[in-house]
Amino acid sequence: MADFSVHWVFAFGVLGNIVSFFVFLSPLPTFCKMYKKNSTEGYQSIPYVVALFSAMLWIYYAFLKTNTTLLITINTFGCFVEIIYVGFYLFYASKEARVQTIKLLLLLVVGGFGAIVLVSQFLFEGAVRVQVVGWICLVCSLCVFVAPLCIVKQVIKTKSVEYMPFLLSVFLTLSAVMWFFYGLLLKDFNIAIPNVLGFIFGILQMVLYVMYYNKKEEEFVKEQNLPELKNHVIILHNDKKFPELSEEQIIEIVKLGSLISCTQKFDLALCLHENIAEDHKRLRKTLEI
Repeated sequence: MADFSVHWVFAFGVLGNIVSFFVFLSPLPTFCKMYKKNSTEGYQSIPYVVALFSAMLWIYYAFLKTNTTLLITINTFGCFVEIIYVGFYLFYASKEARVQTIKLLLLLVVGGFGAIVLVSQFLFEGAVRVQVVGWICLVCSLCVFVAPLCIVKQVIKTKSVEYMPFLLSVFLTLSAVMWFFYGLLLKDFNIAIPNVLGFIFGILQMVLYVMYYNKKEEEFVKEQNLPELKNHVIILHNDKKFPELSEEQIIEIVKLGSLISCTQKFDLALCLHENIAEDHKRLRKTLEI
């Protein structure tokens, strides 16, 4: 039975590594935009610095425990990728953004991580040290999973899913599922508990995406439809008698009216009548000749 559990731990750990690999690579399109436009375009460095800090914490926690090799592998890759992201950001960022990023790096990566290592090494020993570092990792992971709530709020407010890619939400949800079972089978609740929250927020993001994506499509279709005739007025002047317009002519008037700004005042019916009259005159001249 123990061997069976070990196999499942390994399976979920490998799957978690694969899914998390794609999650770590998900910001690549953002950095491609930075490269093409030679600017950070208002993007913030906070997510990448926090992700680097989180990955470093989990590596330290994994070294304090046993049988957590798969936790070390993916977070080592995460550290490597996030260092590249932060370096890339610093290269293209403005002077102000660069200074803020360096301050954040010093605060979290150097000061924060360094303090955790020193305090845990000198004040705690054995299982207590592992437990304290595990709690810190748990709190950090909860903060990382709560961060997308800002995006959720923006989606609800703007009714747009432009800044919430569906594939990223799917991968984050799958990652949470894999690491939850990995932690559960290892009986390590510091790994399992944060991923429950990650799964809930992942599902919430996908539901919102489906809701507002369909709404966006419906609004787009409505915008493409011709305006109803009842919203348009054909103005007549000088008590002139005009020939009765056919249905096709009325539709053409409506189309023209939709292209003209509402601030412009054109007598469409009069213009149409004058054009028809000119055509009749030309036809009469042709017949007389």
